[in-house]
Amino acid sequence: MNWVARRFQGRLHYGWIVVGVVFFVLLAAAGTRATPSVMMLPLEKQFGWSRGTISLAISVNLALYGLAGPFAAAAMQRFGVRPTLLTALATLAAGVGVSSMMTAPWQMVLVWGVLVGGATGVAALTLSATIVNRWFTTHRGLAMGILTASSATGQLVFLPILAAISERVGWQPVVLIVACAAALVIPLVAWLLPERPANLALRPIGETAEQPPASTLPQQNPIKVAFSTLSMASKTRDFWLLFFSFFICGASTNGYVGTHLIAMCADYGMTQVQGASLLAAMGIFDLFGTTLSGWLSDRFNARYLLFWYYGLRGLSLIYLPYAFGIDFFGLPLFAVFYGLDWIATVPPTVRLATDVYGKDSAPIVFGWVVAGHQLGAAFAALGGGMLRSSLGTYTVATMISGGLCLVASILVLRINRPAQRVGVATT
Repeated sequence: MNWVARRFQGRLHYGWIVVGVVFFVLLAAAGTRATPSVMMLPLEKQFGWSRGTISLAISVNLALYGLAGPFAAAAMQRFGVRPTLLTALATLAAGVGVSSMMTAPWQMVLVWGVLVGGATGVAALTLSATIVNRWFTTHRGLAMGILTASSATGQLVFLPILAAISERVGWQPVVLIVACAAALVIPLVAWLLPERPANLALRPIGETAEQPPASTLPQQNPIKVAFSTLSMASKTRDFWLLFFSFFICGASTNGYVGTHLIAMCADYGMTQVQGASLLAAMGIFDLFGTTLSGWLSDRFNARYLLFWYYGLRGLSLIYLPYAFGIDFFGLPLFAVFYGLDWIATVPPTVRLATDVYGKDSAPIVFGWVVAGHQLGAAFAALGGGMLRSSLGTYTVATMISGGLCLVASILVLRINRPAQRVGVATT
């Protein structure tokens, strides 16, 4: 690791190398999380499982992915980023590989719901927040935007390929490919991811010699730290505004569109590969949109950015059912506007959490906010599947999702107004 740092000394701060390593970790995790949407139709065809049954496993996955976040952030403070991440990646690779042998719904819930959900919760947005707060004093929004965009890139890289493989040779090879992808990033973490800038005799990007060194919280039980931070944050209005707005964010992105769009496209006569390609196209636009959102978060009021992001996303979802009836511009127009906005909410949300709760507590507080995001995703994944099974259409679920986004656009205007500053929890 030190030889890599010496190689780039004087040309590029090692913090950007860390961003690159974590980008690939998050890319593999994003590809893994997107895989169940590719598996939905093949599992329905092979085993006769309903979309509601498959959505149950996905909803458990999404919920645990979020609930693991604050404990993962606390574990990174207690045990270190690298050991925590290596354990999660090994579990993820093994769990996904084992799922190729499943034959019953409970096995999908156990493996893809519990095991994979908990492991991907470590390689998640809380990891990004931890890395950004440790390695950056300036350019935090840009770094967070780049890391968040990895989710979009994961879709771009994995979904069309996995959908094509699934159509031709079945779903089992799909999960084996994803397991290998998770295993391939393990050496990158082991060799190239130091704990802090101080391990390489560096300061965070943008920190001057006159500034005091970054504080280090006492090493305590990560479960105690996670819950004590939740106790501190939950007494403030801003936490609940962040929590419920991010609940809606999760419900309207990977919970609903990320889980059901491919199956929704099939309802309109499109192939699985066409549906996956639409998601991948949205991933391309989100790669630019989220990176740009990070840049904007360094320069403009985060509340106003979130107002526009949620409002435009809501309008895009309300438009979606009509897009299928417009021959040429319908779906491409949706892909552009929704794709640019897919997870652009993350950098300004992290900015607000850091502004309110401080640099040290922000990753754990944000972990709890991400838990809200994933509970919303689980709600939408299960609810969308149940509405489709009972009504035979996704239109009602789509309109509900769009309406919730418009509600979120109003909620976010109250965050950090008037400005609050909450002390760092150390117990």
